[in-house]
Amino acid sequence: MSNYANLPAPSPEQGLNRYLQEIRKFPMLEPEEEYMLAKRWVDHQDKEAAHKMVTSHLRLAAKIAMGYRGYGLPQAEVISEANVGLMQAVKRFDPEKGFRLATYAMWWIRASIQEYILRSWSLVKLGTTSAQKKLFFNLRKAKSRIGALEEGDMRPENVARIATDLGVTENEVISMNRRLSGGDASLNATVGSDGDTTTQWQDWLEDEDANQAEAYAESNEMSVRRELLLEAMDALNDREKDILTQRRLAEPTVTLEELSGQYDVSRERIRQIEVRAFEKLQKRMKELAREKGVLQVA
Repeated sequence: MSNYANLPAPSPEQGLNRYLQEIRKFPMLEPEEEYMLAKRWVDHQDKEAAHKMVTSHLRLAAKIAMGYRGYGLPQAEVISEANVGLMQAVKRFDPEKGFRLATYAMWWIRASIQEYILRSWSLVKLGTTSAQKKLFFNLRKAKSRIGALEEGDMRPENVARIATDLGVTENEVISMNRRLSGGDASLNATVGSDGDTTTQWQDWLEDEDANQAEAYAESNEMSVRRELLLEAMDALNDREKDILTQRRLAEPTVTLEELSGQYDVSRERIRQIEVRAFEKLQKRMKELAREKGVLQVA
């Protein structure tokens, strides 16, 4: 895809208001125009068409990025990651599927942001369970759904309900809630005025039903990752494959103690092999992702 050096870039020095004012100058696309631009990209790799599709959806990327303000990371960086996801969506968008680019791009934008957060936070590190990651990204939504909006620790009954809904322990809910207590930005917050009209975040941003496109994009992305994983496993020897599979991919996972008995070595030695195998696998997956030009692997 083309070099996007001429895209507006959010920065701490510039300020979010100025950035949002700048991206607002790019017009939204009518369905027919979007379709023709997408066809030009798919059929002819028309970089100008791709650029126009990206710039027309920068506001959407900003909207989604604003939903991740409570994670303690620089907002300019979060928006930049959202834009990376947007560009991946444009690159892969198929206009013949019957839905708009905005609905397809939402999943790619969220995926890019979430991978950035997972890379940046020591709290959710390599090897974190899928349930803990689900808690990391869904706690605020779960609290809002049951009206648990109080500051500080939640009431025990709310902790218990969220733990049950998300499949984690009550202690994990309490710990995560304390770490993520920075608060969310409201889409009703005023970000500037234009003459006599006061502008809010939500006034700049479109909202479309993404169910169909999200399901399609998620299925496609998971298929890509599955292929990368299978191919990258060839970088491991038989023992590394077996230990990594039993420790990270099996359901339920096998304990260090059990593998220690299987291989007649210490638990620490099993742990060392597991860590080394995971690092090798991750490195190879990143290499394959770059070679194939697919979504970056965290």
